[in-house]
Amino acid sequence: MGEADSEGRNDRRGLVARGSLALVFWTAVGLVFALPQLGLSANVIGTVASALAQWWSWGLLAPVIIAVDRALPFPASQIGRRVTTHLVIGAVCAVAYGYLLTFIRCVMGLEGWFGLAGTSVLTEVRREIFWSMLVYCTIVGAWQAYSYKRRYMSAEVQLERLQRTASEARLYALRTQLDPHFLFNTLNAVSSQVERDPRLARAMIEQLGDLLRLALDSHGKQSIRLRDELAFTNRYLALQKIRFGDRLRIEIEVAADAGDALVPSLVLQPLVENAIRHGLSSRPRGGVLQVFARRLDGQLVLRVEDDGVGLAPGWSLEEDSGIGLRLTRERLAVRFPDSSSRFEISPRASGGTVVSIALPWQTTEDPGERLAS
Repeated sequence: MGEADSEGRNDRRGLVARGSLALVFWTAVGLVFALPQLGLSANVIGTVASALAQWWSWGLLAPVIIAVDRALPFPASQIGRRVTTHLVIGAVCAVAYGYLLTFIRCVMGLEGWFGLAGTSVLTEVRREIFWSMLVYCTIVGAWQAYSYKRRYMSAEVQLERLQRTASEARLYALRTQLDPHFLFNTLNAVSSQVERDPRLARAMIEQLGDLLRLALDSHGKQSIRLRDELAFTNRYLALQKIRFGDRLRIEIEVAADAGDALVPSLVLQPLVENAIRHGLSSRPRGGVLQVFARRLDGQLVLRVEDDGVGLAPGWSLEEDSGIGLRLTRERLAVRFPDSSSRFEISPRASGGTVVSIALPWQTTEDPGERLAS
């Protein structure tokens, strides 16, 4: 009962608000039409009252006209039938307007009540029929324009919502492919040390636990702060550091303002994993892994470099990239469909590989950017 009463009060408030707005609108129209006549008449109050009576009458008829238009059994495509029907209804409405105007004028004391009983109303209707039909058609046309705009905007909103839902579903699918890929590779690295060095394997398992905890914290998020992404990446690198020891040297340079930037979650880990696995692990002396992040020309630029074995001759991103790089590239393409992002892999000038990502600089979270759980 409480909810029903609340809804009833809200409906009444809405009705009063719409009625007040309509009164203000038609009063304003009446005053505008009264202005040209004020200089020609000595009776200012009577002139204004007469104009208000005229447009208040149309204001009372407008909801009826709109209701009739909405009730017509013809679709908007049958223009001929609708126009013919409206011409007939418009003539009837002109008569109704004549009597309603006379009634309001009588209430306002502008004329006597005897005017309603005679033929003077019909005479005035015939004299003003063109003007009445013009106002009637204007009301119908304004309503049709508003209805079309509302339908068009509604269709646009629905299309945008469908596109966004599809994009989020695609991003979620890509992310769920990336999670087991990362987990499988990490577990494989741990298992390789179980018999060779059990103490090292236990240390790696502890780091893996912390890593999985961070992964679960960001699982439902499409975007996270770069500093949080770096915290996750550092956990992964700490695990790899246990495995490779002094053979793996890590250098991270992040600009002071870059930590607040938003990035797709789990965007750096596949890049550093690829650099270690394919660039550095096969070298007996290991190498250096470098991670850079900075703001440049309204974009966040992320770069992962290694001085490892480099790219094979004829290597191409489309045909030779692994699962991690391919999924990262697809996620960026879906997340930024307007080509505002860049994903490149190229040889490093002094040997090794460079992976570079450029994203639109963004620090404000969109509350709608949540992946389906």
